[in-house]
Amino acid sequence: MRWWRRARAGGRAQGPAPAEPDREPGHVAGDPSAGEAGRGSPAGEPDRGSAGVPGLASYKELALEMTSTAENSTLDWTTAYGYIEDIDDGRGYTGGLVGFCSGTADMLALVRRYAGRAPSNPLAPYLEALTAIVAAPYARRAKLSHRLLDPGFVPAWRAAANDPAFRQAQRDLRDQLYWAPALEAARADGAGALGLAIYYDVSVNHGPGEDRESFGGILRTARAARPTPAAGGDEARYLAAVVDARAAVLKEWGDLQPDGRVAAHRALLATGNLGLVPPVSWSMYGDRFTVPAWPAPPSEERGA
Repeated sequence: MRWWRRARAGGRAQGPAPAEPDREPGHVAGDPSAGEAGRGSPAGEPDRGSAGVPGLASYKELALEMTSTAENSTLDWTTAYGYIEDIDDGRGYTGGLVGFCSGTADMLALVRRYAGRAPSNPLAPYLEALTAIVAAPYARRAKLSHRLLDPGFVPAWRAAANDPAFRQAQRDLRDQLYWAPALEAARADGAGALGLAIYYDVSVNHGPGEDRESFGGILRTARAARPTPAAGGDEARYLAAVVDARAAVLKEWGDLQPDGRVAAHRALLATGNLGLVPPVSWSMYGDRFTVPAWPAPPSEERGA
């Protein structure tokens, strides 16, 4: 069970589904494998690892694993493709790698993307219903999700989770909507591996947007409080300001858990290990997690 709520009305997008990007599937902004030469990973580290030096893939995998402990209580984020339930946060069904929601635009965008690759997929019959849900007033979307999607949607989602095309669609949309903005912002701000992991978690948890409750607004609040490392500021103090800005929003929502994401990030900042050099340990909702060495992404993340 997930002990979190991503956002209220001001957080995750509520309107039309995000537009599909003008690039090939799998291309991630800032991904060196996609041909963007000269773009380093956070804090100026190389994109590809050399002997004893992690590459961007390791930084990304560690960030994914850290957020997975908050969302699914496991380091293995690949177990979440088939996850789906109503967590009573007013967003209808929540499912998949980053909690795509029927009451917001991202689940609709995901199913559209999946249908573009596999038209006769188990979720294709629900495209019309998902479109109608997102078109409805926000306050009606949770109940409408059950009215229009039950009883077949949940088993259809779980069946689709075994389809490589659906799994790829989830990874691609996760990267487009949540990972790429976090990576771009971390590079612009001069944040290192811990900063990138915090940025990604905020991006997933609060969603894209510039209002004060969303990813862009939280960073704007932090930048107003402390100069970024790129602007000559102290990295630890700046990242503490990011965590504080996020904590203020969660407190307003009544979602600031004493042993949750904010507490975990503050504890990691207190270690001074801004590069997240393993071994790295943290606690999340009472569970202890340790990454003993730089992680390698699973084969499907590498495109194998």
